[in-house]
Amino acid sequence: MKILVTGTAGFIGSQLAHRLLERGDEVIGVDNVNDYYDVNLKEARLSRLTGHAGFTEVREDVADRTVMTDIFAKHRPERVVHLAAQAGVRYSLENPNAYVDANLVGFMNILEGCRHNDVKHLVYASSSSVYGANEAMPFSVHDNVDHPLSLYAASKKANELMAHTYSHLYGLPTTGLRFFTVYGPWGRPDMALFIFTKKILAGEPIDVFNHGNHKRDFTYIDDIVEGVVRTLDQVAQPNGDWSGAAPDPSTSKAPYRIYNIGSNNPVELSRFIEIIEQRVGKKAQKNLLPMQPGDVPATYANVDDLISDVGYKPATGVEEGIANFVDWYRDFYQV
Repeated sequence: MKILVTGTAGFIGSQLAHRLLERGDEVIGVDNVNDYYDVNLKEARLSRLTGHAGFTEVREDVADRTVMTDIFAKHRPERVVHLAAQAGVRYSLENPNAYVDANLVGFMNILEGCRHNDVKHLVYASSSSVYGANEAMPFSVHDNVDHPLSLYAASKKANELMAHTYSHLYGLPTTGLRFFTVYGPWGRPDMALFIFTKKILAGEPIDVFNHGNHKRDFTYIDDIVEGVVRTLDQVAQPNGDWSGAAPDPSTSKAPYRIYNIGSNNPVELSRFIEIIEQRVGKKAQKNLLPMQPGDVPATYANVDDLISDVGYKPATGVEEGIANFVDWYRDFYQV
């Protein structure tokens, strides 16, 4: 298939593009390669794709409506995976406008491109952050998520609502994927695993929020990519049993689906740090701090729908995943 993937200089997007190219798909990769974090890392990810015969790089911003209109008209993708976004809960407190531009305006341009160019399926990145103040564990896609705790989370919830509107009005099949704390080789420098590994190796102290009592459903990158590919291949269908009297938030009478992709096995942050220490071979110096605004104390994914609908459950253990990341980090940065 011809698949447009946004965010191909990013962590998940670059790995997904690899997987699609390996199986014979043609990938149109869109990314503006901004400087939110190390551009050299983004360029290194892209360099692994640009030599592939099936890959076309388009270095543009999804928030540019005219450019995105032209890209869809020129390339006419059959399916779209939209991963480009302004990420990060904490950064949304510092620069909220970046989230409006990338996550709302950018998503609108994707929806319009799909609508006007007969795209057969749109898969897009949501986030576990949408669960916000929810406390019932594990988080289920069948629960309402109406109390986000950060603008980042609100922008992802907005994406789900916008997608449903286009599924309802125009019959555009859409699938939203709520990712749970993705980690692994080629990961983002603003994520805990990257920061902790870098500082422990350098002998620098690490900031440990909520005194290490956070729990996160850490999900390995290969598991995330497998889930994306499987949901991409299974085009969202209407739920014939859906009822407005007792509405299911994860499905609809329209061709609309929401899934969690998480390990279904939350790990306490203090234990996560211990595993890094063991792999690095050094103890961390810890600055124990209170929980930051916008953070949630725990995430835990119910993945029953992912298992039943696409036959897949993420399975990579955190010990294996951290080991793979630390090995990659040492090699990439020659530490």
